[in-house]
Amino acid sequence: KERTRSVLMLMLLINSINITLDFIFVLKLGWGVEGVAFATLIAEWLGLFYGLWLAREGFNNGYWKNWVQIFDRARLVQMARVNSDILIRSVLLEIGFVSFLFLGSSFDDATLAANQVLVQFLNITAYAMDGFAFAAEALVGQALGAKNRLLFRRSAVMTSQWGFGSVVVMAIAFYVFGSSIINVMTTAEDVRAVSYEYLPWMVLAPLVGAAAWMLDGIFIGATRTADMRNMMFISFCIYLIALAVLLPRYENHGLWASLIIFSIARGVTLGYKYPKLEASVED
Repeated sequence: KERTRSVLMLMLLINSINITLDFIFVLKLGWGVEGVAFATLIAEWLGLFYGLWLAREGFNNGYWKNWVQIFDRARLVQMARVNSDILIRSVLLEIGFVSFLFLGSSFDDATLAANQVLVQFLNITAYAMDGFAFAAEALVGQALGAKNRLLFRRSAVMTSQWGFGSVVVMAIAFYVFGSSIINVMTTAEDVRAVSYEYLPWMVLAPLVGAAAWMLDGIFIGATRTADMRNMMFISFCIYLIALAVLLPRYENHGLWASLIIFSIARGVTLGYKYPKLEASVED
């Protein structure tokens, strides 16, 4: 049973608590990285308790006592395959971001600090897009289960429209208020100056990354995780090539350009697979 409103409320709760506690622990109390970790820990635990409360109806219908269905071998194998595909995809994505931070550490201290500040813009975008991606997962999965291709397309298009509309708003906000946001996050003038220089990449990032976020949600909802894994591998290879070509010549601009190309590649490769996915939905 799909409960998209409940999923949205759960994600809003977790992200709102996380963001609020980040401001309190990091900016007000000065706890630094430990404050970020503590905020995430509290938000995730509160999200768990709220999620269990939302799922209370499932514990009342007695289904959880049917151990034969719960430990159905075929379903467990299928779940393991799906999870392994998502794991591989997530590991490659994480390696991409970790390598970005690692390579950025080779520059001077001001550039390194500026990159850390600017990454927060990506985190803000990710928090906003996660809600629409999760909604796409639920609605697309529901349409696929109903074997309704029209509903599948409508769900994918509707959630994507909301997602793309949101990134346009964020891009405009970053363009107009980006300097002020940077000033809130750091008081070091040299870090601010470097951050201003690379701020245009933050305006571009949400616009080119929206397709990847939304298609991730659509493919996960349709459990086409093998395609996600394969397209992520191709995108990761493109990212490595971009780094090899752009980083030596353009340094930190080349680093940011490579990350942007990574996002574009993810969207393009999954977009290439989307028509086949939609065609596979039985009417």
